[in-house]
Amino acid sequence: MNSTIPWMSFEQVCSKMNEMGINEKPFVFFVDYKAESGWIGTPNEAQALGIKYEIGSNKPAAKSESKPIFNKTPISEANYFEKFNQVQRAIQRGDSFLINLTAPTQIVTNMSIDEIYAIAQARYKLLVPEYFTVFSPECFIQIEANKIKSFPMKGTLAVANHSSPEHLINDVKENAEHATIVDLIRNDLSQVAFPIQVEKYKFIDQVKTHEGDLWQMSSLISGELLDEFKGHFGKILTQLLPAGSISGAPKRSTLKIIDEVEDY
Repeated sequence: MNSTIPWMSFEQVCSKMNEMGINEKPFVFFVDYKAESGWIGTPNEAQALGIKYEIGSNKPAAKSESKPIFNKTPISEANYFEKFNQVQRAIQRGDSFLINLTAPTQIVTNMSIDEIYAIAQARYKLLVPEYFTVFSPECFIQIEANKIKSFPMKGTLAVANHSSPEHLINDVKENAEHATIVDLIRNDLSQVAFPIQVEKYKFIDQVKTHEGDLWQMSSLISGELLDEFKGHFGKILTQLLPAGSISGAPKRSTLKIIDEVEDY
């Protein structure tokens, strides 16, 4: 880990998040997928550490002086299908309805992570210097005036070949995936809020990537925070992480399958 970042345990991050939330102090934080470690601090503390972030801009901070090169080396086809078949067997056993299977891909590039962060065009971006950068079009949760919202994004179709949003909306497979995740997120939010409602079901965004644009399907789910969770953002995250759209359903058994099959 980057020695300049004062890493904390997940529990420490959540405890400080509760404290700062109750006192209405702004903060920046990040935690890992397995909820083992992370960091939290004020915006000024983040700036002092060189941590950069953007929320909602969807515009690149800079243009690349040279053409970005990304030479990818994914896992072998045999290795992938070995994992894929394990996932299929788990689904056939009834252990999961939907599994988000991923694999590490080695990338050789002519750009630093700082440069990748700068030119990336995404609604949500984060740079932890000398460690990682991440960018995403998806908003996991948003809390305002004690109302929590989630925007699960599941369902993808390439814009190429004259496809339209209607093609994605009417795709049987993508619809099944989306409905499953919406149901999961609705159940997850019910742990911290009531009543829960699906305010908007299946709306389409066009997401730009360096390999071509994509149609992405999302929904909006909301609820009023229960009294015990108001201002307690750490307690909320403890209940909700990891996000359903990057894991699967049902979450507990699916996370166990992912942990066994993936080899990060």
